[in-house]
Amino acid sequence: MKIAMVLTSHSELGNTGEKTGFWIEEFAAPYYVFKEAGADITLASPKGGQPPIDPKSDAPENQTEATKRFKQDKELQQLLVNTSKLSDVQADQFDAVFYPGGHGPLWDLHSDKASLNLIETLWNSNKPVAAVCHAPAVLLNAKDASGQALVKDKNVTGFTNTEEEAVGLTQVVPYLLEDELKNKGGKYSKKEDWAVHVVKDGLLITGQNPASSEEAARQLISLLKENKQA
Repeated sequence: MKIAMVLTSHSELGNTGEKTGFWIEEFAAPYYVFKEAGADITLASPKGGQPPIDPKSDAPENQTEATKRFKQDKELQQLLVNTSKLSDVQADQFDAVFYPGGHGPLWDLHSDKASLNLIETLWNSNKPVAAVCHAPAVLLNAKDASGQALVKDKNVTGFTNTEEEAVGLTQVVPYLLEDELKNKGGKYSKKEDWAVHVVKDGLLITGQNPASSEEAARQLISLLKENKQA
């Protein structure tokens, strides 16, 4: 199993002067699920090199077993320093792609040509695409083989409007992900704020928030194993 994990390169939180990036839990928890399943993992980002980490994801209240493990994992931290440049990644080398969230993807990955090419190539090759929290933004401009919005008529989820309100960033983000997924024709669903909610529709897997990232990764591994047996 070869999985590409694609991280944001965007570090500015709108015009606030604060920093953003990827959310540690949404990267670390899936990474360890994939690693323990024996997957061959490639890390990539639009600019390559060290992707920015959202400083809030490193706050004491946001620590989980996976983030604690990540902090001790010098090998993984070194891999992060050297992510591949997304435009150098060959889609046909992978069995699936997984996008961790954090607010960064709202700005860069939703319109990144290399990212869209990766998603569309995998999708049109009947390979799974997964994204959690804010990362379903990467799907907004992706199209299927017929030229339709990839999320049209698909069951999807992502960071909710009320969760965005709870973190006080409704007026900072370039758009509200829940609204945009619906605007593109996605059949959006959600649970209460911060609850685990993962939606699988065929080869598309989306997770609502940080807590959903590990389960989304487990479902992706299950899907890959099913595909292998089919």
